[in-house]
Amino acid sequence: MKGLRGERLASEFQKAIYEVISRRLRDKFPQLSAIISVTGADIAPDLKTSKIYISIFDPSEEKKLASFEIIKENAGFIRHELSGMLRIRTVPALTFILDGSMEYGAHIDEILNKLDVKSEDEQ
Repeated sequence: MKGLRGERLASEFQKAIYEVISRRLRDKFPQLSAIISVTGADIAPDLKTSKIYISIFDPSEEKKLASFEIIKENAGFIRHELSGMLRIRTVPALTFILDGSMEYGAHIDEILNKLDVKSEDEQ
């Protein structure tokens, strides 16, 4: 959803979904990974569908994927909780997408740090 209203709405969705996941969903599923971030929200102009980008940091890939599955399976619960938090007529259907940009950024940082160490050793 483009435009100022769309950006504001996407921002509100990000905050509200993060709160639902970090508080209410974590109460139901304490096995969720420790660090879960909502990195983006893309809402259709008709407010029927939305894509929610989730980043999960966990050293264990299995636990990370298990946490993502819990979030995906509870999309209806999250949507229901959003209906009570946000003042909009319809809450869009939520589609969660695993965002790997934070891991990619950490990987690039690691590569750059290795390059810095080599250049200091050469001097």
